Amino acid sequence: MANYQTPGTLCQMYSGRYVSGVCQLPVRPGPSGPAKLEAALDALRAEVVNAGAHLALDAETRKAYIRLTAEMSAELKQAAQSGRMSWEAAANEAQVVRNAIMEQMRARTTPVGRALAEQMKAEGKSLTELVADKTAKLFGKGRQFDSLSAAERDSVFAEIVASAGRGRPSVNASVRVMSRAGRGLLIFSLAVSVYTIATAKDKVDAAKHEGAVTLAGIGGGIAGGAAAGLVCGPGAPVCVTIGAFVGGAMAALGVDYFHLW
Repeated sequence: MANYQTPGTLCQMYSGRYVSGVCQLPVRPGPSGPAKLEAALDALRAEVVNAGAHLALDAETRKAYIRLTAEMSAELKQAAQSGRMSWEAAANEAQVVRNAIMEQMRARTTPVGRALAEQMKAEGKSLTELVADKTAKLFGKGRQFDSLSAAERDSVFAEIVASAGRGRPSVNASVRVMSRAGRGLLIFSLAVSVYTIATAKDKVDAAKHEGAVTLAGIGGGIAGGAAAGLVCGPGAPVCVTIGAFVGGAMAALGVDYFHLW
């Protein structure tokens, strides 16, 4: 015979009372004014650490990209100059390796950073596109690569190898600003947490709470940005940024809700 539980038993399982055929569940009072203020401040602090983590992580990833591509370009340039490989082979490898590094670094960035990168460049250029661009840059738009001499063609391939190790100056400058801003926000958030713990009556509980808010802000921001990226599609930084901030705030509020009870 199948197990059967009466409605009254089920009601009691949820801390309720079964009266006159109706399950009366207990009503929890909402958070008080001070609790609401604390929750709002925690959400704000979570957004600060969320933004700081995004900026710092993306800046460090961009720095790694610049370093790796510069090293790759230098190695291929040396190999071509020494005669160990042709300039054409070096250019082909530079294009392949740079695109591979780009995809690897994008996988390590935050959803917001990836959306920004995809907006600037959806995908890496092919060797044919690079040859056309560098030919026009070095010899004018009217020249065709097929009409160039062997030495001129090598100069096109050499420029492709060199450009593989150069980042956009505007992006490189932005990375420096992002790095400083990210570190500043993280230091500010850490200082607020240290002060909160130092002035709390129960320092252990306060430390646990501050750690939970910090992790929730970062984790919620990453998750919210990723979810928004799935909805909005690639190359939509505004949408993904909104998702990241909403995710961070909701995660922090969730920490306060469970901490309250």
